[in-house]
Amino acid sequence: MVQSAKSIPSTWCPGCGDFGVLAAVKKAMAELKIPTHETVLVGGIGCSGGIHNFLEINGIHALHGRLLAQAVGIKLANPKLTVIAAGGDGDGYAIGMGHFMHAFKKNASILYILMMNETYGLTKGQAAPTAPLGYEGNIERPFDGILTALSQQVPNFVARSFSGDPKGMTKILLEAIQFNREGRGFAFVEDLSPCVTYNDTYKAWREKVLDLSTLPGYDPADRKAIFRLYLETIEKGRIPIGVMHRPPAADAGAAPAPESLELKLLPDRTGPVAAEIGVAANQAAYQKLLQTVA
Repeated sequence: MVQSAKSIPSTWCPGCGDFGVLAAVKKAMAELKIPTHETVLVGGIGCSGGIHNFLEINGIHALHGRLLAQAVGIKLANPKLTVIAAGGDGDGYAIGMGHFMHAFKKNASILYILMMNETYGLTKGQAAPTAPLGYEGNIERPFDGILTALSQQVPNFVARSFSGDPKGMTKILLEAIQFNREGRGFAFVEDLSPCVTYNDTYKAWREKVLDLSTLPGYDPADRKAIFRLYLETIEKGRIPIGVMHRPPAADAGAAPAPESLELKLLPDRTGPVAAEIGVAANQAAYQKLLQTVA
């Protein structure tokens, strides 16, 4: 479903962590002065996937688990757009896992905000792929999206925010969106977004979160260092947040090789939506093609 830039009242439960994401997206977009008509938000399935309905923005309600595929397609169709995908952990880490993994490899300059609450809130509280042992009878160890993201040796931007820290979340989203707008590739932000109805983890998470940037040896350009800090933090019973991977920027004056998918395929950032499709402009190329198959 394609939606015009007309918002509707939120349907989320009062206190839902997704409100924090909504506010942070608004603040980041306003601070960067990005016009709404130049922005597309692709929403997934579940409570969080409806976020585009509550913004005055162009939005698409994607198929279950397929929001990243559609977001990449939009970016390639018009690379000048700011493209954001937003959904939950059930959507992204279950049925959407295949697209999640390939998004890092493809490295299109889109932002993926994944709201993680360890439960399927819309369908009444079943265990999500991130659910801890014992939650609703869960006997499987929880999936860790950040460790998976860090394992992909592609210059992506990787971070985790917490809805209980809106200022920190806004700062992370500002950096992630700017990373995209510079054509540097895929930005992934997992937000700890408690479900106050079925799995209210605000208090527990607030006591456990720890910004890795406050620890000795923190270097977001060094995957090995972040892996070590991340695992050590988990082993101490804390939850790592903050920027986990930030590829080093090119030296001043340098012309780095393009890493993002859209710049590799469309160096001039002109996608199909802006291409000249008239007969006169393409006749020479068509005649050349005919000669090669004759």
